[in-house]
Amino acid sequence: MSSRYQLSHQILSETFAHCRQCGRGARECQVLWLSPWSAPDTITKIVHPRHAANYGGIDVDSRWLHQFWQTLAQEKYGVRIQIHTHPGEAFHSATDDAFPIIHAAGFLSLVIPDFAQGPIGFNGAFLAELGADGCWQEVSVLERLLLV
Repeated sequence: MSSRYQLSHQILSETFAHCRQCGRGARECQVLWLSPWSAPDTITKIVHPRHAANYGGIDVDSRWLHQFWQTLAQEKYGVRIQIHTHPGEAFHSATDDAFPIIHAAGFLSLVIPDFAQGPIGFNGAFLAELGADGCWQEVSVLERLLLV
């Protein structure tokens, strides 16, 4: 059975705030939801990767990413879900499919439409899960993410 992650309204609000500030309604943005290994199904932390961005994509800074992996190990946290924005409709693009931050079956990728300029929530969002076969497939946001 696939995991269902719990997160607070505060985590979701902070996610939208990061995306709005970073993307300014004109560029994509990415954030990562983390949880401790002691409670992997409870999202407790947001990380906003250092990245370059444009209207149609992002590029995470490789030096930042190297340090990030070390910090995760030291703090005993794991990346559970990557979140990024799209300019219009939310979907998982070929670029999204090819370049996830984690390449493991069960990893989730949440896409927020309209550069996160709309109401805070999952309306119009697209959630994809990486399968054991290496392919992404859409999964239900409400079945996999629980706001508490």
